[in-house]
Amino acid sequence: MSSSYGGVDRSHGRSLRTKLGFAALHAGSVSICLWLAFGGAGWPDPLRVKILAGAAVLYFLRHLVTLFVLLQRKVDLSEGLGLAAFMAAFEIGFMLLGTGIISGEATPFGPWDMLGGALLLTGSVVNTGSELQRWHWKKRPESKGHCYTDGLFAYSMHVNYLGDSILFTGWAILTASLWAAVVPMLMTGLFIVYHIPALDRYLADRYGAEFRAYAARTAKFLPFVY
Repeated sequence: MSSSYGGVDRSHGRSLRTKLGFAALHAGSVSICLWLAFGGAGWPDPLRVKILAGAAVLYFLRHLVTLFVLLQRKVDLSEGLGLAAFMAAFEIGFMLLGTGIISGEATPFGPWDMLGGALLLTGSVVNTGSELQRWHWKKRPESKGHCYTDGLFAYSMHVNYLGDSILFTGWAILTASLWAAVVPMLMTGLFIVYHIPALDRYLADRYGAEFRAYAARTAKFLPFVY
């Protein structure tokens, strides 16, 4: 059975050097975000840009947990470099959009920002929380060779991806710029048309009838919708 699905190596392995390099590159982009927020630049919307820097730090900390605790598969150099570049693009891009340099003025905080913050935190909890549930389950000897279908994954086969879509929607809202909506729309589209089908093929090959029964009774992405 091939270990590569959708351009991702699903075989188990530490890939410690690659993961350390990936984390270092991500730390570099977050450092740029912090410099933009606190480096003394006279942005039109200084408070918003500081909040966006906080969002980048939160995402980085969660990324470290994912890389070094939750992720048990190999990470190829090309995957690490590609994702690091993508992360830098949206994190720094969100920061620049949130500075207010396009409009030349600060956008007052209001209900939309409260919604954005709530979505950011909710999506973060859904993504990392569901992955931690699965991680704890996989540590049990009786779980070996079985497909995880409990916890938040009982409501959505790819609830971790759903969490990412929710948090990036909230993050985009916090920029107060419609241009930021491109990121969550692009990510959700890629999840649905590319990553989810590839992962489903891998899971079907690995778990067979057990996965097919799970897929027949569980929403693929958004409960009650898809």
